[in-house]
Amino acid sequence: MNDVCAEDAAAEAPLLTIAGLTVSLPIYGDRPEALSDIELAIHPGETLCLVGESGSGKSVIGQAILGMLPYALRVKSGLLKFDGLVMPPQRDLAFGAIRSAQISMIFQDAAACLNPVRTIGSQLSEILAVHDVLRRDRMARVLEVLQDVALPEPERMARSYPHELSGGQAQRAIIAAALLLKPKLLIADEPTTALDVTTQSEILYLLDHLKKIRGLSMLFITHDFGVVAEIADRVAVMRDGHLVETGNTRDVLSQPQHPYTQKLIAATRPKPQQHNSGGDIPILEAHGINLIYRSSFLSKRKVLRAVKNVSLRVDRGKTVAVVGESGSGKSSLAKALLRLEDIESGSITFKGTEISDLKGASLREMRRSFQVVLQDPFSALNPRQTILSAVSEGPIMHGVSVKDAQKKATDMIKLVGLSDQAGERYPQEFSGGQRQRICIARALVLTPDLLIADEAVSALDVSIQAQILDLFADMQKRFGFAMLFITHDLVVARAIADEILVMKSGEIVEKGPSGQILEAPKHPYTAKLLAAAPGSDLFAQGISP
Repeated sequence: MNDVCAEDAAAEAPLLTIAGLTVSLPIYGDRPEALSDIELAIHPGETLCLVGESGSGKSVIGQAILGMLPYALRVKSGLLKFDGLVMPPQRDLAFGAIRSAQISMIFQDAAACLNPVRTIGSQLSEILAVHDVLRRDRMARVLEVLQDVALPEPERMARSYPHELSGGQAQRAIIAAALLLKPKLLIADEPTTALDVTTQSEILYLLDHLKKIRGLSMLFITHDFGVVAEIADRVAVMRDGHLVETGNTRDVLSQPQHPYTQKLIAATRPKPQQHNSGGDIPILEAHGINLIYRSSFLSKRKVLRAVKNVSLRVDRGKTVAVVGESGSGKSSLAKALLRLEDIESGSITFKGTEISDLKGASLREMRRSFQVVLQDPFSALNPRQTILSAVSEGPIMHGVSVKDAQKKATDMIKLVGLSDQAGERYPQEFSGGQRQRICIARALVLTPDLLIADEAVSALDVSIQAQILDLFADMQKRFGFAMLFITHDLVVARAIADEILVMKSGEIVEKGPSGQILEAPKHPYTAKLLAAAPGSDLFAQGISP
């Protein structure tokens, strides 16, 4: 973030101007307008961060700029000007000459943007072909831009299919596609939300670097003020289709005026919870766990040591967080503890019983006391099943009568903060945060002794994330279960955990009380994870309220 650059940019005529933009919602929506009288400007060389929770209208602004509003949304009033010219009406064919060439967009989900049956090179070449770049020039341009986004071995990357790339590499490929035709404005819609903190940090640095060397302007859409602190010159905060606050990044971070802005900033750095005393009664103990994945294709055999000699202990009423990047072995460890994968060696003890070799009915009975909340609340629920049916299903499977199971489910649904009528509705009628509450209710209705939360808040807005962390803490105090909390974010781990275990390449490289790990990390990898957290430098200086 550069305040001097921001002042210089503000002195120039805006590259993009949005004046009085109002977009209506269908009559069955929860509010009449998706956007209400939006006034925004982006200057040459400037990064404007558009911040707000899901449903605030951020992405609708991005869609409107590119003429991509869904047919259900109608522009009631307003004007958009780009580079001094009035933009065409929504979905006008004239946008074909603007998209990619003048204004380009980076989307959140790289996997959904890339065709799985075509190589990266062919997909990028197609963009150039659509814009009449000669065939003989296309591959040279593709390799140049793949090198610009710091992908290793551009020729090999161009020959690769999407499934052969890591999440960070796939996102770099999407950025390369957006830059192919050298646009003046880049719209980045939550491009780092699905990434772990170190990959997120790399992508933010890359975008900022490319902006400077190419002279780009950028509209960066996010829900995270930590990201804002890293990359923005100016900030615009949205809520329910309205702009509630705009200003210089440092001013907004240090002296937010609107209560909603204050709430979002506070949620970016959640406060540590007050934990149960619990007692030194181990619910789960693991000693020397080794998990190996073996694969063979024709004559080639591959062995991956996913978990290497890991030992841990979780006491009743306590929370242990396992922290690391994607591929560090966190989820493989959880699968081993749940007995979804057979370990190569080591022992797992649950409530004093060795479970490493349990099978059949004994294993099923053990799993009643061993529940999981997964990362994606959208795919975790059956869209054809009512919420009451989904939450009561577990008790019914374990022998509880339908009537009693539904009574327990109804009580639990209310306990996690949903209405009495929620049980009769379907998953698609709820927001992401509400769906995660439903998943928590489904896990807790069996009154487990141990809850495993695998990246259970990473897909949520920061304010919803804070609510779910509070809910976990409240439910733990109420029911006294132990919790193994898997995350890539040390700050989130600090907010929920008594103890933190840091994993790298399948091994525990550091462990200790959560406060100690964050305040005085001993291992370089732990320090790297802390430094990679978006906005860590500014927030460490006390800029947040």
